[in-house]
Amino acid sequence: MIKTIGVLGAGTMGHGIALSFALHGHDVTLYDTEPGALAHAREQIAEELALLAEEDFIAPADVPATLARIVPRTDLGAAVRDRDYVIEAAPEKLELKQRLLGQLDALCPAHTILASNTSSLPLAAMMTLLDDSRKQRTIVNHWYNPGHLMPIVELSFFGNMPAQIYKEVEDLYASIGKQTVKVLKDVPGLVANRIQQGVAREVFSLIENGVAEPADIDKALKFGPAFRYATTGQLEVADFGGLDIWCVVGDNLLKDMDNSPRANALLRRKVQEGRLGVKSGAGFYDYSGKDLGEIRRTFMRKLIHQLKASEYYA
Repeated sequence: MIKTIGVLGAGTMGHGIALSFALHGHDVTLYDTEPGALAHAREQIAEELALLAEEDFIAPADVPATLARIVPRTDLGAAVRDRDYVIEAAPEKLELKQRLLGQLDALCPAHTILASNTSSLPLAAMMTLLDDSRKQRTIVNHWYNPGHLMPIVELSFFGNMPAQIYKEVEDLYASIGKQTVKVLKDVPGLVANRIQQGVAREVFSLIENGVAEPADIDKALKFGPAFRYATTGQLEVADFGGLDIWCVVGDNLLKDMDNSPRANALLRRKVQEGRLGVKSGAGFYDYSGKDLGEIRRTFMRKLIHQLKASEYYA
């Protein structure tokens, strides 16, 4: 049984992953090369736990208890030498991940399962420096941001890992309230990101072509398809609507929809202009003069409310 967890990288994804496991009683080491990053991660985790308590998702007593289960480390060996499961959340650079997994192979006990939070790099290439026994204990586990609120984790089942070890990982995630997606083929983006990019491509195209304003396009998604998607999958929706109807509509619409093989030109222009979204103060919407902290908290509150509701449909 997996009990002890190691998380490498205290950034956006890493701190949320550490929070999730610690909240459910696991002993977690959180590693980063920069002490400042670890200090910032602890502040973020404390703020996010406080918001969970404020929204009655956890008890106030869970906040200090969860924080106490997360031990910061700047020494890699000390962070992983006694771990059952180690997740790397390093930047998406193949050579970096190859080198890091090789280091973990040497530093971790033989029973340790290694995991990468990648969604774009091939598992076989990342495992180049591992021997066959460790390859059988290496997996992709792709979390969605924010990790402590988004219930999905995609898990690779590409043929390198025996079924019983995969089941051990799957059970671990079930124990912390995650919905796992078993991905059978190593394709860029796995499953959820490919679906999301398909929606985003058409949304950006609609804006570029002046079909509707950003607020109305978001409204169409939130109160149209996404309203159903919160509880019902696309294939279920298709079955309820009738596959004959979906076939006819597909023939009528798809030939007129965006099929570009690269990022939308309007999106690229915004990036070039430095309009990156909330973090820069403007994107498709203007956030200048607004409390960005409160905007983020409101975003989190929405996800907490949705997470509460989604437990009924799990």
